[in-house]
Amino acid sequence: MLARVANNLFWMGRYIERSEHIARYLNVNYFSSLDAPNERSQDRQFVLRSMLFMVGDPVTDEKLFLDEENVLYKIGLDPGFAFSIINNVKYARENANSARDLISTELYEAINKFYHFVLKYPVDAYVKNGLHDFTVNVTEMSAILRGKIRGTLLHDEVYAIILMGVNIERATQIIRIINAKYNDALKAQGSYGHKFGNSFEWTTLLKCAESYDMMRRFYKKTPSSITTLEFLILNPNSPRSVMNSLNQVYKHIRELDLNRTYDKKSTSFLVGKVRAEYEYKLIEEIEGDIQSFIDSILDRLSEISLKMENEFFHY
Repeated sequence: MLARVANNLFWMGRYIERSEHIARYLNVNYFSSLDAPNERSQDRQFVLRSMLFMVGDPVTDEKLFLDEENVLYKIGLDPGFAFSIINNVKYARENANSARDLISTELYEAINKFYHFVLKYPVDAYVKNGLHDFTVNVTEMSAILRGKIRGTLLHDEVYAIILMGVNIERATQIIRIINAKYNDALKAQGSYGHKFGNSFEWTTLLKCAESYDMMRRFYKKTPSSITTLEFLILNPNSPRSVMNSLNQVYKHIRELDLNRTYDKKSTSFLVGKVRAEYEYKLIEEIEGDIQSFIDSILDRLSEISLKMENEFFHY
């Protein structure tokens, strides 16, 4: 396989996963705020700032008034904003086009359908009353694409490369969501006990990661900062956790790394090292300085991605 084509497959997986997480973040934050228990979490300006923070376009001026329709358009359907959902879907399709002969017809048709749905979605309807319909369709179509990847492709190197992209992106987006909701929890404190630890924003965070029900079944109590972070970062059985994503990346990169000798310069060594580091980390270590951990893991994920591209996809 050409390195260029492998790179296309890797980024196709990443863009599909990225569009899903952004869409779910928009949906959950917007509609959860309607039932929030405190005034700050209900505030629409607070919610819009959280959305922009998550996609890497934070607003630092607290006095600046944000127009709701402009913010929703920018993150959802603005072709001029690099991290918008429409651009992520567009990039996924472009990468799929470049690797057309290596993926199944069923997967390609599903990507094409996804692209045309987003491209043709009426902007006026979306910014006025179509946010729920649009974001739910984006998340469902993303899930369908993952099903097509698992159910129609040979589980060979093509499959491994796509899944590496999916899981690297999943870990990155989960950490970005944690970063945004941690920032929100600092501003919107809870109403009882440990006000930061009991903030409503931890419940919202779990819903953004589709992990609220499973977390409640696992811990059998109301979400707090410690249980939420432990479930989404360290629990290897939680499909949205950083630990689970690292395990999946390690599994698939071992299928591509034919050199079974010990090599400290390889990507598989770096992934294994990072994976082992978090496998034996205690949540109390993370909660003591959440921001430093967030910055550190984002740097490590970026380092893994860059090393992976240089080793396998450089052309």
